This record gives sequence, structure tokens and C-alpha cells, in this order.
Amino acid sequence: MGVAAPAGPAVMTPLWQRLSRVFGRRDAGAREEAERILLEADFGVAATAEILEQVARTPDGDARPALEQAVVRILSRVGDPGALARAPEAPTVMVVFGVNGVGKTTTVAKLARRLVREGRSVLLAAADTFRAGAREQLEIWADRLGVPCICGTGADPAAVAFDAVAAARARGVDSVLVDTAGRLHTEERLLDELKKVVRVVAKQRSVGGLGAPHESLLVLDATVGQNAVQQAQAFAAALPLTGLIVTKLDGTAKGGSVVAVQRAVPVPIRFVGTGEGLDDLEAFDAPSYAKRLISG
Repeated sequence: MGVAAPAGPAVMTPLWQRLSRVFGRRDAGAREEAERILLEADFGVAATAEILEQVARTPDGDARPALEQAVVRILSRVGDPGALARAPEAPTVMVVFGVNGVGKTTTVAKLARRLVREGRSVLLAAADTFRAGAREQLEIWADRLGVPCICGTGADPAAVAFDAVAAARARGVDSVLVDTAGRLHTEERLLDELKKVVRVVAKQRSVGGLGAPHESLLVLDATVGQNAVQQAQAFAAALPLTGLIVTKLDGTAKGGSVVAVQRAVPVPIRFVGTGEGLDDLEAFDAPSYAKRLISG
């Protein structure tokens, strides 16, 4: 499935509308202007340089397909982005990370919806014990989805995650989705708390099998530009990430930050969020996204 075009006023302006005039020129300022256009679209310095180097090696008249191919090359990091891990012995444990405001809890609900539609039983863990209303928000989603939610009464997120895995094993539930507290990527102490969640989940899961968490997914906001790159780099350095989920693509008219993030960290983009509904989570399709970004 391709990535749906965003609705509303934030529909992307295809880059080719601006770049076609630049690539048709042969003056010394053409590359500089192309760099400016890509940087304004949030591609970042490294991705911009890589893309323009590849385009420069193509014959005249082939710039647009070369541009799309250069973007696809950066974005293609995984064979099947939409396939979520399934442990050989239940429960499969998936932990979701991200800073405040990226849509993490809603993304957890969307992932649960996807798993339920695949016929998998799901249990949610409200391990965000810091944000006011986080527990209640996840409980509402759990009720809508018809799945159980473990909240715990204490303030220790790792304890909630531990209890959730234990409950899933006792109930024979296939998959556990752990919603963690939003953490600024610049605060090492707070990242250490997330590392504890990972350690505790691994310890609890080792009673029935090795390898947890089986998915460690970082949620990023497409509208924050290069700050998303910094977040991805910090979380990837601290945690064993297996994938990225980019949200709010319906709220940005740029889109280059997706390329910048993928260029900066060796973690594949797995899903993209294109709206607030439970079904507004799509498997990432690099060729489709590149075409939409460059050509519309």
C-alpha cells in the first residue's frame, strides 16, 4: 500500500515544481539554489549533499527520476516495513518511545488496531505514569478496541511493564504494547528510566523466552524538521530501536525530514501516521513516498 497524500492545507508542494527550473540551468549558482530548496524542505545537509551528488552523475533530462531514485535509496532500509515481530512463544513485547507531543499514545492504539485486525490478541500497558491523563487516554483506546489495559497504581513505569508482561503470559495474550512516558532526548536521566523499562521487560519475558522487547519503536513528529533527526539519533544511541514511526504527515507541507531522519540513523522507518483515526497508520512505502515528495 502506498503512502496516502495528506489532506487539508498542508498538502505537499511537489519539489519538482521548483527544482525543474534549477536543473535546467547550467550556471554556477544552480547547485546552490537546489541545495537551498532541499534544505528548506527539511532534507538536512547530509541527505541534500548525497541526493545532489547522485543527480549530478545522471545525463541531462533524467534529473527527476534520478532525484526520486536518490530519495528511495536513502529510505529503503527494510524489506517489509509493515510486518511486526511475532515471538515464537507468546507474549510478543513491543515498547513504544518518543518525546511528549508526537502522538505516541495514539500510535500505540493504532498499532493495537493493526494487530487485532491480523487476528492477534493484544494487551496494552500504560507505563506513561508521568503525563497527566496518559493512563486515562490509553484506557479509553483500550475500551474502544476491546482489549485489556494494565495501568498499575505506582509511579514506576518499569513495574507497570513488568506486570503487563506477566498478565499477558497468564492470560495467554499474544502481544503486549507498552506505552512509555515522553522523554526529552537531551535528558540522560530520563532516558535511563526508559532503559530500565527495556531491562525489566527482558527479564520478565526471559521466564518464557528470550529476545524481548521484540519491537522497540520510536515515534517522531514530521512537523518538527531537523529536531526529529536529533531525537532519532539520541534515542537510537540509548535504546535498541527496531523501527521508526513518523506521525503528522498530514500536518506538514515539507516532508524532507523523513529523508533526513533515515539518512541520520540506521533504523528503518516502519510506519507513517496520516491522521487521527485508528486506521490512519500505514506501512511505509519508500518508492511511493519518494514519488509523492518529488513529483506529487
